[in-house]
Amino acid sequence: MISIEGLSFSYPDGTKAIDHISLAIAEGSSVGIVGANGAGKSTLVNHLNGYYLPREGSISIHGISVIRKNLDRIHKMVGLLFQNPDDQLFTARLYDDVSFGPENLGLNQDDITILVGDALRELDLWELRDKPPAHLSQGQKRFASFATVLVMKPDVIVMDEPTADLDPKNRRKLINLVNRLATTKITVSHDLDFIWDTCQRVCIMNKGRIIADGQTREILGNRELLEANSLELPLRLQG
Repeated sequence: MISIEGLSFSYPDGTKAIDHISLAIAEGSSVGIVGANGAGKSTLVNHLNGYYLPREGSISIHGISVIRKNLDRIHKMVGLLFQNPDDQLFTARLYDDVSFGPENLGLNQDDITILVGDALRELDLWELRDKPPAHLSQGQKRFASFATVLVMKPDVIVMDEPTADLDPKNRRKLINLVNRLATTKITVSHDLDFIWDTCQRVCIMNKGRIIADGQTREILGNRELLEANSLELPLRLQG
């Protein structure tokens, strides 16, 4: 479903964030991208919805190249959950945030009402629909951000540190939600226990390259490999 071939990317100051990565991700799979700070994880996944465009190499999703002229189609297929929910919620009312995407697709109002209602109810946010997002708790903001993505019915959901600032109850709620979703899922996270619970496959990144790629329990159970890439075993395996 997703094909990345020879992707490289450098920032304007010359810092190389991605170094000739090639990766294939099957439809319906759940893949974790892990690594130390600065490994290039967020830069990599920000290419998937065209936030960054390939400067060297290529990316395609369902055979559609991620290039400027195709961005409208790519944005419909790929939903990105930002690390900070405040970057995703910007209107004065939660309902308006969730309806923003469908409205920009030009859907009729009846369809929008159904889609937004379904997304808010699935995430237990319907009663908060008229609240300003700024007045929500951190956990509510996280699920509100998820609603803005789910309402678009994307083929791919990309999550950047989705458990940041979540308490244990909301973290478990998020795990259950992610595991219910039948879409292709790509998760960037330092929370290796969350990756263990939600991903079938894990890629370790270091200095812009993929160092290891394999089944979750094989990769995350390898203490030597993790420590060589400035990571630790998931907490469940540490004692």
